Amino acid sequence: MKCGVVTFPGSNCNHDMMYALGNILGQEVVELWHKDTDTQNCELIVLPGGFSYGDYLRSGAIARFSPIMDAVINHANKGGLLLGICNGFQILCESGLLPGALLHNNNQKFICKNVYLTPSSKTAGLTKDLTQGKAYKIPIAHGEGRYFADDDTIQSLFDKDQVLFQYCNQDGIINDEVNPNGSVQNIAGVTNTAKNVMGMMPHPERAVDELLGNQDGVALFESLINLSLA
Repeated sequence: MKCGVVTFPGSNCNHDMMYALGNILGQEVVELWHKDTDTQNCELIVLPGGFSYGDYLRSGAIARFSPIMDAVINHANKGGLLLGICNGFQILCESGLLPGALLHNNNQKFICKNVYLTPSSKTAGLTKDLTQGKAYKIPIAHGEGRYFADDDTIQSLFDKDQVLFQYCNQDGIINDEVNPNGSVQNIAGVTNTAKNVMGMMPHPERAVDELLGNQDGVALFESLINLSLA
């Protein structure tokens, strides 16, 4: 799979993502600059984590207007795979490619730690090959990660199998005590109705190397990459 990783001013997880996809997963990876106007025929485009444009106004609000985004949105509208991680998830919501919004964490603090996620969607690329009910240890690092949408939207997301992950404990149990940021229904990531646009706050690219003591993120990327082999 040819993968393109977009770099915005302030991105700081772009090289982590390129390492994960290229060195660990063995995929072809190209770097896409925010001023580019095409996506170089990539099958998968990734909007990485960081602080695009300094997170001014709202996280992702300015990056949504970068020149590359017209091509990214066109790629998504044609059914191309698009993944946003952390700040990338925020950009996807600001662009209207995913429903909902990411608000300040309910404790009003930046949170950086390992959390556990359990897959919800059985049909989205990131989760379809994962074990339902299993807890995957994936790091978070965000100040605005509290997923919010109105009640009807939340119900629709669950009804249409669009919730990617929910925060849980190490046994896969979902409860308020393990919700790190106050996200509605412990939601950690969502997808669009077509399941080709996916966004999540946790960082699977930071959990792919045995040197870091955590490789749980590999399974997520393998599930996504397997779409091109199907």
